[in-house]
Amino acid sequence: MRYLLSTVALLLSPPLAAQTTPPASPPAAATIPADPALWVVKDKDTTIYLFGTIHALKPQLSWFDSAVRKAFDASGQLVLEIPLPTQEQAKAVIVPLAMDATGKPLTQKLSAEDRKVYAAAMAKLGIPETAFDTFEPWFAGVTLAQIELQKAGFNAAEGVEVALNAAATASGKPVSGLETLEQQLGYFHTLPQADQIAFLISSAKEIDKFDATINAMLDRWKAGDAEGLSALMNEDLSSQPNLYKVLLADRNARWADWIDNRLKTPGTVFIAVGAGHLAGKDSVQAYLAKHHLVAERVRY
Repeated sequence: MRYLLSTVALLLSPPLAAQTTPPASPPAAATIPADPALWVVKDKDTTIYLFGTIHALKPQLSWFDSAVRKAFDASGQLVLEIPLPTQEQAKAVIVPLAMDATGKPLTQKLSAEDRKVYAAAMAKLGIPETAFDTFEPWFAGVTLAQIELQKAGFNAAEGVEVALNAAATASGKPVSGLETLEQQLGYFHTLPQADQIAFLISSAKEIDKFDATINAMLDRWKAGDAEGLSALMNEDLSSQPNLYKVLLADRNARWADWIDNRLKTPGTVFIAVGAGHLAGKDSVQAYLAKHHLVAERVRY
């Protein structure tokens, strides 16, 4: 659940950051070293870089330099999980998928024990218990995580995808997505009610530990410790096998299929997806191996 709450739960951040108003003064120069993991898959005429991201970051991290910048500059195409939509486009997709169509308030869908956990989390955040009653449980869970991210000092406008998208636009690189925003949110929307509630309650239970957890994940990401990051993220995913399959394993398998197919076309591509997708037993690299493809770590 740490992966789901700390990485997938950030998926609404890039759309909301895509149209962020530029600051009145230039941002401070990046001064905090960060060397996140980077991989490459090659054949005789195609090179595909795989970069693990964190969708919202703290300011002044110097991650977009060295080998990462070199790989990006050498690429003719940027591929993200989703193309960053405008706020208007995001709203048009989010609202119909997030709003509950049953008419039954969220708090009334919870068992007595779950409602107690949920109410305690909402109280800690200073939010009325019924604030999300008109929404589906998955959306309430995502929103709780986003609030905690902001409290921990993470900013979507500082996220990797926003920076990469801006750099690609400035250099005239085409930007595309492995999925659409509607597809990503649809994974949550189509989850059985019990799984959505399990996701929400897990989010509520993580409230007290969220700051320490997300900062520990950031430290491992900065150090390029992909396996350590995976171990922290995926520590208890086995408790929600359906969520794990839908939100992680199945998507990684499809992305590996995409990469295998893209290798048939010459060129250089820079792919950036959430770091949790690029480590562990069901990582993108593990599925690439089933295509007899090897993703080599770029050491720098």
